[in-house]
Amino acid sequence: MKRVGVRCDVGPARGIGHVMRCLALAEEVRRRDVELLFICDAHTVPWAADQIAGRGIDVHPAVWTPAEHVELFGRLELDAVVFDSYDLDASVYAAARALPTLAIVDGDFRGAEADVLVDQNLAAELDHPTLPRGSVRLAGLPYVMIRDEVLDHRPAEPPTARPAAVPKVFAFFGGTDAFGAGPYVARALAATGLPFEATVVAPSPDLAAQIAAGELQPHQQLQIIGPTNQLAAEVRAADLTISASGTSTWELLCLGATTALVCVVDNQVMGYERAVGTGAAAGLGLLSALQTDMSSAVPTLKRLLTDSAERGRLASAGWELVDGRGRERVADALLQLI
Repeated sequence: MKRVGVRCDVGPARGIGHVMRCLALAEEVRRRDVELLFICDAHTVPWAADQIAGRGIDVHPAVWTPAEHVELFGRLELDAVVFDSYDLDASVYAAARALPTLAIVDGDFRGAEADVLVDQNLAAELDHPTLPRGSVRLAGLPYVMIRDEVLDHRPAEPPTARPAAVPKVFAFFGGTDAFGAGPYVARALAATGLPFEATVVAPSPDLAAQIAAGELQPHQQLQIIGPTNQLAAEVRAADLTISASGTSTWELLCLGATTALVCVVDNQVMGYERAVGTGAAAGLGLLSALQTDMSSAVPTLKRLLTDSAERGRLASAGWELVDGRGRERVADALLQLI
């Protein structure tokens, strides 16, 4: 049996986006009778560690130098390696090229080189970066990697408008909400003055306390929960989902969710602008702006809470963009290397 290693970032500050899309690829690769293991510090984010362990995947601690990677890959007898990292030095990728390699990137390669480079972001196919020697690039939404949990909840047909006197809102910002977006989004929702029933994910007690401290109108309800394994089900039950414009964006579009995005960090700007520009998601702006002045986000939230036709239009547009088969295409490219 062939064996593939996945070397990815994870951590309280880095979040779990790299792990989530690697898990999607892992599910597809294992379905094809290929053994797979992770190399990362998953223990730093218990929820991420649980997601990996729940799939019966072995985890080895992250290493950092080229020599450590070469030694580990040899000791584990890997046939190929998948990289998904913003933090690794370019020298690691060069040292690993003795094996077949695939690297998942977001626009900037950040020094990554591999036999296959995957940029699953919207309109990435319109960019034409200079590729490392011997590399091919798979770019755009046809290569978005979606997990089983999400695919199991993807509707068979494009969603339609769903009127709601009191809309249900679901808000989450990755497994750690590393930039503390939850409290500011909760305040912006309250500032609309409109009725809603919101569920906000708070991965830490401090964030939960900040969210709970916000003032609500009598006709507004807000529930705070911790990270959940029922994310897709929560999204499907909501009339409006609010999230960071990271890797979860593509999962939301695949689910046909009415999606509003917050750009929480600089490396999300391109993806945020492109997603909002397609008309498949609404934009609430930069988190840095929301933290000082929510006035630009409130009108957008008011429209989404009151206009069911607009919610239906956004949901349908997103569903059309992401077909859920990207991981099959990426797995094809990976396994052709070995």
